[in-house]
Amino acid sequence: MNDTLRDQLLGLGFKPAPEPERRPAKKRDASPERKGGNAGADRGGEKPGNQSTPARAANAPGKRRGQARTAQTRPPRGAARSREDIDLAKAYAIRAQREKDERIAAEKAKQDAARERREARAKLNQLVQGKALNSADADIARHFEYGGKIKRIHVTAEQLKALNAGELGVLQADGRYLLVDAALLAEAEQVFAPAVALKVDPDAPAADDPYADPQYQVPDDLVW
Repeated sequence: MNDTLRDQLLGLGFKPAPEPERRPAKKRDASPERKGGNAGADRGGEKPGNQSTPARAANAPGKRRGQARTAQTRPPRGAARSREDIDLAKAYAIRAQREKDERIAAEKAKQDAARERREARAKLNQLVQGKALNSADADIARHFEYGGKIKRIHVTAEQLKALNAGELGVLQADGRYLLVDAALLAEAEQVFAPAVALKVDPDAPAADDPYADPQYQVPDDLVW
């Protein structure tokens, strides 16, 4: 009935009412990639475009394993420092022990030298005992250099002549200067050379012995 009435009205000249315009609906990006990206962001809290690719996800465990192996093989800093301290302590200990050994060796050498010196002096004193030619009537001072100082011994005129000719010599023993013959002087020199205080070389120039008294040097052409 409604259709018949509509047809009758149309037949009478009535026009149908215009239909309202339909606005096109906004296109929604419903692509799978978009949905997947948003969904992943919603699930993981990641920003779009920052999602990990399958290759990166596959490499991440291997990278972590490599870092773990490096951490295991690399010694900690504290351990390396401890080894340096230990090596330094060993070096100091070795050096200290070497210096101690050197001091002990030097002290031992010094003591041995002093002992040998005492023994040599004792042997020298025994050698020259009762053989000195010092005279109570000696009134001439014969000077000589010994130990960096000027020393003197009193002799007679004949002893001075023999001393300057190398027939006699002077020894230092027990704090005294002893006048001895050339043979005993040579023997004493073998026992303890530092004890020889005066040994005159008759062939040496007179200038080599400035303390010899010229007035007692007898000329060759002098007739006594």
